[in-house]
Amino acid sequence: MSACVIETEDDGSSEDIGTETETDTTSEETETETETETETETETETETETETSSETDTGGVETARLLVGNTRADNVLSIDPATGEVLGELIPSGEGGLFHPDALRVHEGQLLVSSGDSPEDSAILAFDLDGSFAGVFAEGGGMHRPYGFAIAPDGDLYVASFLSDELLRYDGTSGEFIEVFAAGDAMPGGLNGPNDLAVGPDGALYVSTQGSVAVDGEPTYPGLPSEVLRVDLESAETSVFLEQPTPLPDSLGFVSMLGVAWELDCEDDCAVFTTDFAGGLRRYDQSGELEWESSTTHAMGAATGSLSLGSDGEVFIPGFIDEMTPGVVMRFDAESGDPSPGRGLEGALFTGPDEGLVRPIGVLYLPE
Repeated sequence: MSACVIETEDDGSSEDIGTETETDTTSEETETETETETETETETETETETETSSETDTGGVETARLLVGNTRADNVLSIDPATGEVLGELIPSGEGGLFHPDALRVHEGQLLVSSGDSPEDSAILAFDLDGSFAGVFAEGGGMHRPYGFAIAPDGDLYVASFLSDELLRYDGTSGEFIEVFAAGDAMPGGLNGPNDLAVGPDGALYVSTQGSVAVDGEPTYPGLPSEVLRVDLESAETSVFLEQPTPLPDSLGFVSMLGVAWELDCEDDCAVFTTDFAGGLRRYDQSGELEWESSTTHAMGAATGSLSLGSDGEVFIPGFIDEMTPGVVMRFDAESGDPSPGRGLEGALFTGPDEGLVRPIGVLYLPE
């Protein structure tokens, strides 16, 4: 069987994924979810302690939409969440300086998007819900390749700065930089290659890590685990919430934790969902016990983006193999983990393959 080439999510470099299964789950191929992962999950970014998600604050959306960020096309597409039809661009390529978009969130009636891959262009950009550029929401403070972000219960914005191994804090109203809230230490259980970010029902931050260590603005892979960490907002103390799982049999042979999203409208015993860039969707209970895991390997490859939860019990996940191959959007049942294909499609395929999907990572479901 011939080998296939897949790009890693952080730096855009390609790696040869052969037919043999990797045995080192923290190998260099713990891809820095190639340069633009993303994301966006429907993490319930709580504005209250139980969980009022700014991600689902639609700000007046009249028709439900599924938004997908293309890390290579530098745009955001709109998809019909009922049929899977690609409706077209919501945000045109490069609008407002949009470059390698990753996480997508709605906050106070605006769509926020993480963008950029250098200290000079890294920012959280704001757009009106019709796709028009509204301005820069937050920048500076050493932000370098922002991936996930969230508005926390304290009202501030927290950003996972992937290529500086930091969790940065900004004023949630003005966007002014406040502080480096937490930083990686190149040790197991540390903030090593922070990726997605979600607010849990307990008001703490939950951060997925790739297990990489940034050196001079580039990711390195010293064999650290890919995990989900819990970060206490009062003490800034970090602890391991989800340890690195075992790779799924038909994955790329390693683990690279990407998307994190908590169950919607939940106040007690809430479930949390994660995606694995190397192929996989997992659901855990609030204590961190695995409830089920499903393969996200599909006809077009195994590379998996972030996730977003729909209002009818679905999980939407973008996927791809490389920037030359049309991407897809997959759909799963949030309760069982079973694939839920679109009409006329097989497996978990909901949209595509579609040439408009170019290394899609970030995804966001907007209800009516």
